[in-house]
Order: sequence, then C-alpha cells, then structure tokens
Amino acid sequence: MAELPATGTIRRAAQSQEALLATFVAAIFLSAALLFLIEPMFTKMVLPRLGGSPSVWSVAMVFFQSMLLAGYAYAHVLTRYAPGRMSVLIHLAVMILAAFTLPFAIGAARPPAGGEAFWLIGLFTTSIGLPFFALAANGPLLQAWFARTDHPAAGDPYFLYAASNVGSFLALLSYPILIEPLIPLSGQTRLWSGAFYILMALVAGSGALLWRTGERRPRPALADRDTEAARIDAPSWRDGLRWCALAAVPAALLIAVTAHISTDVAAVPLLWVVPLALYLLTFVIVFQRAPLLPHWLAVGVQPLFILALVVVVVFDLQPLKSIVGLFFPEAVLDPVKAIIAVIALHCAAFFVNALVCHGELARQRPAARHLTIFYLWIAAGGMIGGIAAGLIAPRVFNWVAEYPILIALAALCRPGLTLPAHRQGRYLMLGALAAIVLFMIAFDRFHPDFEETSFDWMVGAFLVAAVLFWRAPLPFAAAVAVALFIDHTYVDVAGTTSVRSFFGVHKIADSEDGQFRVLSHGTTLHGAERIRDANGSPVSGRPDILMYYYDGSAMAQVMDMVRGRNAAPLRYAVVGLGAGSLACRSRPADIVHYYEIDPAIIHIARDSGLFHFLSACRPDVPIMLGDARLTLADAPDGAYDIIYVDAFTSDAIPIHLITREAMAIYLRKLSPHGIVVVHISNRFLELASVVAGIAAANGAVTRLHDGSDFVEKASEYLFVGTVAAVARDNADFGALARSDYWALQTPDLSQWVWTDDYSNIVGAVIRQIRPAAKEGEP
Repeated sequence: MAELPATGTIRRAAQSQEALLATFVAAIFLSAALLFLIEPMFTKMVLPRLGGSPSVWSVAMVFFQSMLLAGYAYAHVLTRYAPGRMSVLIHLAVMILAAFTLPFAIGAARPPAGGEAFWLIGLFTTSIGLPFFALAANGPLLQAWFARTDHPAAGDPYFLYAASNVGSFLALLSYPILIEPLIPLSGQTRLWSGAFYILMALVAGSGALLWRTGERRPRPALADRDTEAARIDAPSWRDGLRWCALAAVPAALLIAVTAHISTDVAAVPLLWVVPLALYLLTFVIVFQRAPLLPHWLAVGVQPLFILALVVVVVFDLQPLKSIVGLFFPEAVLDPVKAIIAVIALHCAAFFVNALVCHGELARQRPAARHLTIFYLWIAAGGMIGGIAAGLIAPRVFNWVAEYPILIALAALCRPGLTLPAHRQGRYLMLGALAAIVLFMIAFDRFHPDFEETSFDWMVGAFLVAAVLFWRAPLPFAAAVAVALFIDHTYVDVAGTTSVRSFFGVHKIADSEDGQFRVLSHGTTLHGAERIRDANGSPVSGRPDILMYYYDGSAMAQVMDMVRGRNAAPLRYAVVGLGAGSLACRSRPADIVHYYEIDPAIIHIARDSGLFHFLSACRPDVPIMLGDARLTLADAPDGAYDIIYVDAFTSDAIPIHLITREAMAIYLRKLSPHGIVVVHISNRFLELASVVAGIAAANGAVTRLHDGSDFVEKASEYLFVGTVAAVARDNADFGALARSDYWALQTPDLSQWVWTDDYSNIVGAVIRQIRPAAKEGEP
C-alpha cells in the first residue's frame, strides 16, 4: 500500500528536524570537549617551564576564563550586528584562520624570575589563543543560530548549554584516565587538530542548515511564556551585574577550594580535576529542561554544608572522625581515609554552593533573543572571579584567605538577600552584626590570653548564631566569616608564619614542644631545625642535620661513599633548596651548588632569623634561580660528583625532572663515576619504577634504599625516605652495591618509560595503592 503524501511529508520533516538537532548537538558537544581537552593538555606542556607548580593551573584558569569572555563578546557582537547567515560566513573564516595555527606548540623562551603569572598568560595567548577563542565563541553562537531555525525547540535553546557542559565534563574526566596514560603529548596534539577539522565541518553543516531552513527571529518557548525568565524584555545593568556576581563567586571558589585542599588538606595528584568536574556538572544539572536536582533542594541544604565545612575547618578532623567512627570505626585510625573524607566534604560543599549560584543563573535567564548577552555577563563574572582568586589573592594574602571569604560570599548568593522587613528583625540583625564587629576588635586585642577551650566556646557561639540566622543570607554569612576569621587568628597565635609565592604557601612554625622549627608546603615538610634542647635552652653553633639528611640516612650514605672513594674535595649539586639542610653535610673545600625555582624559598633559607643551615655552614653557596632542567643544563659537563634531585612533593610533582631526557642531562653533568640521587618519598605516587625505567633508557643502573636500616623517629624529625640512586655502572655504587639495604632495580618492561612526551600519573597512583598492579602498555 502506497504511503500517503501527507504522511511522507510529515515523516521527512520530522527526519529533517532530527538531523538539524543532531548536527547542532554534535557541533556543540565536540566544541566543548575540545575546549576542555586543550586546557589540561596545553597546561601539561607548560608545566615543565615552571617547575610543575600547582599555581600554573590557577593562572591557566584565569586565561581560559578571560578568553571565554572574549569569545562570548565576539559571539554577542556577531549575533547583534551580523545575525544569521552573515555570522556563519564570518565565523567560518575565523575557524579557518585558527586552523592555520595547528598543531599548537610552545617556544623555547624561559620564564622570568618574577612575574611568572603574566608571562604564562602571554605564552597561552600566543600559543593557543586563536583556536581557544574560536571554540569559546561556538557555544553561544551555535545556540543563537539554533534559535533562528524552524526547529520546535528553537524557542528555548538553553538545553544546548547543558549538552555543551556534558561534553566538557566527559572530556575533562577522560584526559587523566584515558588520554594521558595511552597517548603521548605529540599524538594528543595531532588528534586534537584532527578533531578541530571535523568540528569545522560540523559548524559549517550547522550554518548550512540555518541557511536552508530560513532564519527567523528567536521566539520564546510556549512553555516559558509565563515564566519570569521569558518576561525579561531587555536585561538591565542591574540584571547583568547580578548575573556577573552569581558567576564570579563559583568561578573564584573553584580556584580557591583547589588551592586550599592541595595546600592545607592533602597534596593529592590530579586533585584539580574533581572540583572542575563538579563545577561543570552544576551547569549540566541546572540548565536541563527538568533539572535532576531541584533548585529549592540545593538552596535548602546549602547552609548545612557550609556549617559542616566550617566545623571541620575550625575544629580540624575531630567532628568528622567522630561521625565516621560511629559507622566505620576502622576508618578513624586510617589517616588516608580521614583525608579522603575531608576532601569529599570540601568538594561536596563546593558542589552545593556552585549549584545554588548556577541555579539562580538558570532561574533568572532571559528569553532566547537575549541569550548572547546573558552568556557574556556570565563569562565576565567567570573572568572576574578567576582574576580575583588566581592573580590578586596570591599577591594580597600570605595564606589562602580567599577560600573563607568566598564561602561567606556563596552564602550571600542565596535568594532573599534583603534587609528584614520588620523593624524588630532589622534591629536584631544590626545588633548581631555590631556584636560580631566588637568581638573581632576584642579578640584581636586580647587573644594572646585565650586558651583553646575559650576559643572553642567562642567559635561555637558564632556557629550557633549562624544556625539561628540560616534563613537570612547576610547575618548567616557574617557569622560564618567571623568563625573562620577567629580560627585563622588563633592559628597565627601559635607562631606560624606564612609566605606565599607563585609556587605555593610556605609555612614556618615551631613545634608544640618548642624544640624544632619546621618549614612546610601544605602538608609536606621541606625542612626542620632544632632550635632548643630538651631543657628548653636555645641551640647555637652548627645545626643538627635532620629530616632525610641525618648521619646514616640514604642521602648521607651516598655522600660518605663518594667522599671516601674520591681523593679530591666533593662537588655536588642539589635540586630543591628547602631549608638548606644538605649544605651542612659539606666540608670547607667542597663545591656546593643549589638549584631552586622559588624566590620565596631562597629568602626563607637565607634568613638567619628562621633557619641557620646556610648561614652557619655555607653562607656564600651559589643558588641558581629558575627551573632546574633549564639552569642545570647550563652547567659544564662532568661538573658534579653527586646530583641530589630533591624537589618532589605529594601533589603536582615536577614530572619533567624524572623523564628520560631529564636523566640524560643529569648523567651528562656527572663526573665519570658520579651518582644521581633522587628523593622519591611520596604518599600517593610510586616513582621507584619510573626512575628505574628512565635510568635504563639511558644505559644506567638504579638501586633503591628501602630504609630498613633505620627506625624512624617522627618526634625528632628523623624520617626514613624512599631514595633511588642512579649510576652509569654498578661498580660506581662502591660499598652501596654490597649493602643489603640498597636493592638493585630491574626495569619493568611492561611499563612505558616516562619522557617529556609521555607520563602516567594515574598509573603511579594505582601502583602506590596496589603495589601488585602494573601499568600496562596498551
């Protein structure tokens, strides 16, 4: 039976509409995926130039937010002054121009000794600026095109924004799990370039569909004509500033929570992925036609998460340990599980706060004809938040102060930010705020006499006040801010000094018994010195060598062996200054050179009021400022008998210092029988097999010290570290080769050798968690 003409026409029209929607969704999805693939990919390429600093990611986020604003502004101008078909031609020309810059790469320029953030932004702009700009414009531009088509859903194209963020979310998660472990950087850039060409075809196809269907003015969706969003005619400046603020707070909070967790909670590799993924997920949720989590629920639970976060920050882990201990008693005894629980709480609180802010954005979104200006205000807020947290805060505060500030600001983003309607309510709120201010003044004046019990009661009182005002954003935010302020002030009373630089927050504090002074970067110790003896008397003279450098430690064993073998004075280099402990292992005739990337660390180590290793042992020691890969390469070949590589922490380790190419540089700078000593102690990464692999790739041999010849004494700051020694020949290890505590390492042939083009952090994490697990080659 022949198909009725009308039925066939309807079916073809439906298929045409499906093809139109599929093309636009595919273009937006792929564009967002490429946008969030290039971010970690290019950041990884840049990391070696700046010592693997976590701040590289913060500054990268500032660049991405700024370029996103530029792309959105371009899309808005194009939609307003050259709408429809003309915008298709112009944007395709921009994408073709961007394609000529592919595949992207970085030049050979070295970063300056200061102003690293601005140098980094310039490098990003010149290397990937144009492709990123074109990708940033695709989201709002394609949605504006879709709104001009004859598709039934064209009246409310905001669901495409959710599709965009799904692409971003999946791309971000896939990079460390699938792409980085399986594809070298050079292959990643080629694949990315190929996907960009496919995207150009999809954008051209979307433009052709707009051209074919005949453009029309965007119209409000039938279902939304009675909503507040559709009634907004022309957004005012007040609307725009409100959108800007609602976008700025979570964007800044994203950077701040990442900095706080990686600095003050635990230096966990790839931690930045989790908050950013949650940030994207909130956009996916709130801009769906039927949100998975209703906005009223996020608003309702936000105060609970903020209060829980404040309690854990102020009272350390004790409340969380008590709660977890009720259900999982064994978890309380496991510090790793406790840290994971704290990180989970920080991330959950960030997710809820971002969900509230973005939910308010979705609730207040304008009609489709104002779509591009809406996204422009959002991008402006994201850039402002990124600059505030990524560039301004590190220069203004010597600790991660932006985090508690933004927690309070997130509370102000709740709906209902107004003064109480009744006079009694206003008086009550003003009285509470006045009491808070007076308390801050009194606390600042008398806090040296406060005891810990008094401190707990005071903070508890403000938390009770926060509970009483949890429905009123202004007093609730004020009570939360003061509780966090008191906590930080009380911590400062204990004698902690913070120094913040591009490379992190460094803290100098005395131990509770007053016998030691400790230098730490977040939760990682970088130096310790005894300043008083057991009787409390000040210690003078040459400092005792502690941490991982004491007599009999693996570091000392290598130096003693080489010194005993060589007739001439020792020549050694140290990558990573810390407090300068290894300087006190030298003798007057020895040649000692330090390589350090952070000017703040140099200032701390040279300050005799803080540490005395350099001033007492080698006050004139040369310290080469800059990344060790670059500065050490300038040293003469064969210049050192020992090279100590001691620049690793537990977070964003400088991967470029443990690659095949890096090991080649170290071996080239060694004397004929010299040794490279790599300190690889790490709570989260297994790096011994990595060192064995890069050494074998250079024809060298590796031995690993297992630490079983010494009992760790944490109270005395004497630690057993994981140390790998590399030499050209096994005979170069001398007495170490006959020691039961220096095991010969056999390279794992199933593991890919780490190079400047390839590394696998996830594999190293898995091996540390499950030593039997192997990082297999695909």
